[in-house]
Amino acid sequence: RFGEKRAITIEEHQAIIVREQNPERRAFYEMAWHIGASQSDIAFLETDNIDWETNVISFQRRKTGQLSQVHFDTEVAAVLRGLPQTGPLFPYLRRVRAGDRSTEFKQRCVGLGIAGVSLHSYRYAWAERARRCGYPERFAQEALGHNSKAVHRAYAKKAKVILPSLESFEKQAEDAKILRFPVPKIAVVQPAADAKP
Repeated sequence: RFGEKRAITIEEHQAIIVREQNPERRAFYEMAWHIGASQSDIAFLETDNIDWETNVISFQRRKTGQLSQVHFDTEVAAVLRGLPQTGPLFPYLRRVRAGDRSTEFKQRCVGLGIAGVSLHSYRYAWAERARRCGYPERFAQEALGHNSKAVHRAYAKKAKVILPSLESFEKQAEDAKILRFPVPKIAVVQPAADAKP
């Protein structure tokens, strides 16, 4: 039996990133935060999985065979540009067993006093972020590679589904919050010139 897991918080993720000295591992954790893929799917990503024209990372999930498509923004692009430009993106981590990747991550958490999270907590975090900012459920299912009736119908009709990146959707949600509360305009009425006080 596995213990209850939770989403990793942005503060915990940032603490791990700041402390991580290994560039490949740091980029691996950054990708986990930004695309919400499973640790094995991230470890086995290659440059062929990236479409720079449309800013899409697509891959078949190793666990289910389901297609996952994630649109990315400038933050992910910056991480990707720091990785190998041909072949495997994580040449060392793809050779490491999943259990060993998990152990390395847990060691980092223990060193920072972070409890109750695993690498899978990044998937929970991505899904929670998506829900919080109003990202449509079918977009989230598409990105995370889950089966859904909406996605099945779209593929049955051979429709091309275009998804915004989660980061751009979050920014739009933040901008909408700011725009929702405009400063009220105060009209100043001047008395007519011939009006008597």
